Amino acid sequence: MIRYDNIEVRFGDHVAIPDLNLEIGRGEFFTLLGPSGCGKTTALRTLAGFIEPSRGDISIDGEIATRLPSEKRRVGMVFQNYALFPSMSVEENIAFGLRVRKTKKSEIDTLVAEIASQVELTPAQLAKNVSELSGGQQQRVAIARALVLKPRILLLDEPLSNLDAKLRVQLREQLKNLQRELGITTVYVTHDQEEALTMSDRIAVFNHGVVEQVGTPEEIYNRSKTEFVCTFIGAMNRLTGDFVRELQRGGATGLDAGKSSYLRLEKVALHPPRTGTAVVRTDGVVAQRSYHGAFSTYEIESHGSTIRAMVPEGGAEPLAEGSRADLYIEPASVLQY
Repeated sequence: MIRYDNIEVRFGDHVAIPDLNLEIGRGEFFTLLGPSGCGKTTALRTLAGFIEPSRGDISIDGEIATRLPSEKRRVGMVFQNYALFPSMSVEENIAFGLRVRKTKKSEIDTLVAEIASQVELTPAQLAKNVSELSGGQQQRVAIARALVLKPRILLLDEPLSNLDAKLRVQLREQLKNLQRELGITTVYVTHDQEEALTMSDRIAVFNHGVVEQVGTPEEIYNRSKTEFVCTFIGAMNRLTGDFVRELQRGGATGLDAGKSSYLRLEKVALHPPRTGTAVVRTDGVVAQRSYHGAFSTYEIESHGSTIRAMVPEGGAEPLAEGSRADLYIEPASVLQY
C-alpha cells in the first residue's frame, strides 16, 4: 500500500532522514514512534506531500507519488493542534474541503451527517462554533474533516497530545475502533509508548532519522532488537555484571555477564511460579515499596543491582522495607546487547 524507498530528507546541511525504507500494508494501523526530533513527523509530512525528499521515492498503491502535490495523493491529515477554523461552525469546518472541491450542497449535507454520526458528533454540536467544543470534541471534528473527503490514507500527527490523560485513554480507544470499522490505512505519529502499544498493528521505532525496529507491539516490547528500543519502550531494570553472574550460578545458560543486560519489571516475580517454567531464584533486600492500586512496585537491592518488580495486588501480604525477598527470574526474559 505505502512504500518508502531509500528516502532521504535534508534541511540545508542537516540530514533529518538519511535512508528510510518502510512498507505499510493496506488497512494497517501503523505507528511511527520515537522521541522528539527523531524524524517521525518528517517521515509523515513527506508521505503527505508537505516535504519533498532529496532522494528516493514514495509509492502509494504501486504508483510513485513522490512528486505529486498533496491534494492529489488522497490522504487525510489530522494535525497536533487540529488546525480548525475557530470562526466557523462544526458543520462548516467538516464541509470545508468538500466546498473547495465544489461538491453539490445536497451531497455535502449527506456526507457531513454520515461522518458526524461515525465520530459521535450530534446534530446540536454540528451547529455550534468550534470554540464552544471541548478538546476531545474538537479532535473528533478534525478527524471528521479529514475522513469526509474519503481519503485512502489517514495521517495523524500527535492528535491526542494536547488532551488530559483520562481523555487520551478514552479517545485512543474510540479512534482505534473507528479505524477498524472503516478499514482505512492509518499512519500515526506519537512519542507516547503506551499509546503506540495499545493502538497499533505494527510500530516503527525511530532514532535520529533511522528506523531501529519494525514489528508488532509484542515484538517491539518483548523482543527489542536494539538497546535503544529496549530502553525507550517501557520501564527496564539494568542488570549489573554481578547480578548476571548470580543468575549464571543459579543455572542460567546463554547469558553473557559482559554485555548490557536488561529485564522488564513485570518479569521479576517474588513468588515461585505455579507452572513448570524454568526460573532462577536469587535473593535481595526490599529497599522501597510504591503502591499503585492494581499493583505495587518494589525496589530490591540484589547483588549490585537495584531490581524493580511490578507485583499485582491481591496476592500475598506486602513485603516490608528492610525485609528479605526471593526473586524468581526466567533467564530467557533477560535482554542482552
